Amino acid sequence: MNDILPLQTPLWQYLEQNTRAVLSSYGYSEIRTPIVEQTELFCRSIGEVTDIVEKEMYTFEDRNGESLTLRPEGTASCVRACEEHGLIFNQVQRLWYAGPMFRYERPQKGRYRQFHQIGVETFGMADPDIDTELLLLTARLWKVLGISHAVALQLNTIGSSAARAVYRTKLVDYLTAHQDQLDEDSRRRLTTNPLRILDSKNPQVQDLLNGAPDFHACLDQESLEHFEQLKANLDAAGIAYEVNPRLVRGLDYYGRTVFEWVTDRLGAQGTVCAGGRYDGLVEQLGGRPTPAVGFAMGVERLILLLEAEASLPEYVKRETDVFVAALGAEASAAAMRLSEELRDKTTLRITLDCSGGNIKSKMKKADRSGARVALLLGDNELKRQVVALKPLRSQSEQQEVPLDQVARALLTGTEYFEE
Repeated sequence: MNDILPLQTPLWQYLEQNTRAVLSSYGYSEIRTPIVEQTELFCRSIGEVTDIVEKEMYTFEDRNGESLTLRPEGTASCVRACEEHGLIFNQVQRLWYAGPMFRYERPQKGRYRQFHQIGVETFGMADPDIDTELLLLTARLWKVLGISHAVALQLNTIGSSAARAVYRTKLVDYLTAHQDQLDEDSRRRLTTNPLRILDSKNPQVQDLLNGAPDFHACLDQESLEHFEQLKANLDAAGIAYEVNPRLVRGLDYYGRTVFEWVTDRLGAQGTVCAGGRYDGLVEQLGGRPTPAVGFAMGVERLILLLEAEASLPEYVKRETDVFVAALGAEASAAAMRLSEELRDKTTLRITLDCSGGNIKSKMKKADRSGARVALLLGDNELKRQVVALKPLRSQSEQQEVPLDQVARALLTGTEYFEE
């Protein structure tokens, strides 16, 4: 688990603000759920033989002896909350959430034991149009963030539960005959969750899978038609994608559409957004049958991608826009009034120097602050009702500005705040 420090949070806020704006433009509403749930919720939804439930959950007993778990993902909590508060039956919902998740995994770059996700869940819509909308939404977000060139969409359909059961039998028969070519992890999954072997990163296992039975040959007609319509929708919208027949996702509740947005710019941690359909999960958790589809984005991985690939606005890289410094008691009081006035009249970030020191030390602080402009006010300037405006990041000369014209000067001085 790690801290997110003040120099890092502007980029997090930039990502969160842009994501919130895009989701709002599509009519999605925010839901906030607890980070602790009853352990049974995740066992029933994710699947008891998944890696998450078997090895990765932070589970403990509370003082009443109940088993509680820090949420390892957000979908189950969202479904539980919607069902508990009557938000699903005979209704359409478009929801999103953001916050920390917890898994006991080997920490590495872009993967922590407390990590953050932004998730989207939709309920009550069975047609592939809503699958398409989620992919259009994410494509729009990548464009807004400036990382479209660094991500690619992979798609698959894993059909109905009945179709998966048929394929599972064929796959197990094939792999059992070649057990000596499987790694330890794949041999374990062979008896617990064999479809996850399709997602193995071991090159030897992938070579073996080239001779495995064809997954799509076992799929039901309804799922295939759903998938064909989704692809047609994406083609019409101009969204590029690759069909990856070995894409299965790691959670048991998925069926039909599954997808991942992947990148080759982050090493092993290549998936930045993933999701799919889970039409059976609401019923599995005690509700009425409800079509549903959603996804989750890994915030830490997106932050790494933004740092590496995006042309970030200049304001993301600095903590403040204007540094206000004064010398003398009367000037200090006037500088405080000026700072408040600027906050009233502009959206600029104003830092008022509240420490002592001479003008030289104040200018050092102004430079270290990252501000584009310093406003300097002494008793002499106060008598003449002016402020010294000193550009810190351009070649423009220092100038004197009337006290009542400072906001106007900052807003019209484009060379100070060009992004």
